[in-house]
Amino acid sequence: MSIKDDIHKQIKEALQSAEFPINTPEELLNAFPEGADTTCKSEDVEVTAGEAGKLLKKDDFPFNSAKEVADTIVNRANL
Repeated sequence: MSIKDDIHKQIKEALQSAEFPINTPEELLNAFPEGADTTCKSEDVEVTAGEAGKLLKKDDFPFNSAKEVADTIVNRANL
């Protein structure tokens, strides 16, 4: 599995119990199990939800699924 696919999978898993739609960055951070400190790791790449949130824009919201969040983050992070 590639780093991109691994991180994508971890983001989706972290948000599996989140309620969608998620309308704001604050709601998104609160949806992660450990908030901004939730960490996804693959090989030597490590990213926290707080760091990933900096890649998002206001017009990315609302998010309607965990897959949509993961797609946006990994694409913007150029993993």
